[in-house]
Amino acid sequence: MADEASKNNKPFDPMEPWRPMRDAYLDAWAKTMEAYSQATGTMLDTYLTVSAPFREAVEKAMLKTLEQLAMPTRNDIISIAERMTNIEMRLDDLDAKIDVLLARNSQAPKASPSASASRPPQSAAKKAGRPRTAKKGKK
Repeated sequence: MADEASKNNKPFDPMEPWRPMRDAYLDAWAKTMEAYSQATGTMLDTYLTVSAPFREAVEKAMLKTLEQLAMPTRNDIISIAERMTNIEMRLDDLDAKIDVLLARNSQAPKASPSASASRPPQSAAKKAGRPRTAKKGKK
């Protein structure tokens, strides 16, 4: 046996006799699984084709039931979710704009004390005597 290994310059491999059997086993499984997947696909297509009218009837009945119970449908929930997402995005944009404005405001140079001192202070009587006007806003 050692003579045969030295002639071929290959070390003895005890798994060599099992490799052809393993390859044949895996080929058989591959062919079987291919046939199985084709059969399963055909059965699934048939099931979906047959069940489509029943599914549509159930959906229509569910919509009518939900309408009678004054409950939202799936489409109503999706619409509300889209609106809420839109509102959330707008709030995020507003938050970002406010952050930018605050950053600009904090970077703006402060008014010097001499500029505020040059203006004469208003008396409390003038402040109190001034009529207040209501601000008009959007409705």
